[in-house]
Amino acid sequence: METTRKSLGTATLVAALLAGACLVSTAARADVKAGEATFKAKCAMCHGADGKGKEAMKTGDLASADVQKMSDADLSGMITNGKGKMPAYKTLTPEQVKDLVAFIRSLKK
Repeated sequence: METTRKSLGTATLVAALLAGACLVSTAARADVKAGEATFKAKCAMCHGADGKGKEAMKTGDLASADVQKMSDADLSGMITNGKGKMPAYKTLTPEQVKDLVAFIRSLKK
């Protein structure tokens, strides 16, 4: 009886931990489609609808190896704090920034 109770308790604990991990990982996933929508609204006017950049504005190709090798943290910081002529987007939520980074990653050549 005691062994059955311990086994049941252990199984319940393992199930709860797995369920929690699934919930956390689902919530942490970035949404590429949402990132694309934010990109079109906030970024495409300078970076182009395809992210290839605009020569007249001297904006780089977001699919380039130089951009793609940047860490997610570096891209997030650039989006949030701006760079050079690029304005800071401090009004974006952390989720929106994460989604934008995911969209930029999807442009990889």
